[in-house]
Amino acid sequence: MQISRCVLGSLLLNICYLIQLNGAAEKKWKGRGTTPNLEDIIIGRCSDYIAIVNPSVGDKNCSAIWAAFKSAFASKDPCSVIPSDYELFINMTHHDIPTDKSLFWENNKGLVNKYTDKTKRYMGLGDTLSGWVADDLNFCGSVTGTGIDYDSCPTTAECENNAEESFWRIASVAYAKESSGEIQILLNGSTPGGAFPVPSFLSEYEIPNFQDDKVTKINIWVMDDIGGVDVPVKILQCVDFPDHPDCTTNRSAFTASSWMMMTISFITLFINRANIFSH
Repeated sequence: MQISRCVLGSLLLNICYLIQLNGAAEKKWKGRGTTPNLEDIIIGRCSDYIAIVNPSVGDKNCSAIWAAFKSAFASKDPCSVIPSDYELFINMTHHDIPTDKSLFWENNKGLVNKYTDKTKRYMGLGDTLSGWVADDLNFCGSVTGTGIDYDSCPTTAECENNAEESFWRIASVAYAKESSGEIQILLNGSTPGGAFPVPSFLSEYEIPNFQDDKVTKINIWVMDDIGGVDVPVKILQCVDFPDHPDCTTNRSAFTASSWMMMTISFITLFINRANIFSH
């Protein structure tokens, strides 16, 4: 059977179009792709949390929690995921945060994780069920294939409404609203540009959502990397750096240094929320 040149030309054009369309759908982003075995990790972390880390949260359906998490971004444009897409997940993972146990932070995650000690001292966002299951994971959707992109995910610089950014926004807001009593805020004084970065999750999604009728006091700690001038949690840092000069000599300096600093940015930010401090 012979094929006319006209029909053959049309077929070639369609093939070229499909190739171009497929190439556009498989765009490579700058961020890491979805963490392999994401479902197993989420369900496993959920089970670990309710059975060992924090049994006080009660019984939770970890398979349903995974399904709610996945549905927020799977099979969607990876740049069209908004915080409200995770509302079902946030509702399903909700649990009380003990009064006086909330710990907020910026640019010192590793130290905060050591300090909270899996909810034994405090309960940071990463120590809640929602934060626990998603911490350090990469995830994004795809409009093709399995609905999840395991090759690459967009960074916030590429698009703000990506799966990870939107997740941590709504998780941060929910955590701030649930916090009560005496609030702890831990900042890193060694961060280039200042201890209190703006914009940041702390300034945009957490502090503005503190509930005036629930928060009684806010303690702000500014600490430095080991060797710095501020004291808070230096003893904890010395666990990891026992041979550092600051941990072996001049111990009297621990009590002589200030335990708290407040930056001009923080003073300005809190002026409009002064009633928190008046409780």
